[in-house]
Amino acid sequence: MAQAGGRAKARPYEVSKREVVAKTGELSVTLFTLAPGESVPWHLHSEICDDFFCLEGRIGVETRTPKAKHLLNPGERLRVPPRTAHLVINADSGTSRYLLVQGVGRYDFVRAQDAEG
Repeated sequence: MAQAGGRAKARPYEVSKREVVAKTGELSVTLFTLAPGESVPWHLHSEICDDFFCLEGRIGVETRTPKAKHLLNPGERLRVPPRTAHLVINADSGTSRYLLVQGVGRYDFVRAQDAEG
């Protein structure tokens, strides 16, 4: 749990493992590990791009506008621009890992369960 003003702040979702590789005020690099069946729920970011780099297994990234489904294998990458609702899933029967580069700009996580954008 992250600390905010001395109080514990719950993360908007949980995954098997996330390891911050580097972080500044406007850029973040995080290594994610997803177990079979795990996902990052529908969300969007107001200012930043998400750059996904698949390292192990297969990662599925679905977007709503434009409506698309992407399947990333190791060595492949995908950029999701700001204000684009997306879902990330482990699309493999085993563990999947990906590196996520987020920036440049202010980070936010806006739940988009019913979003069209």
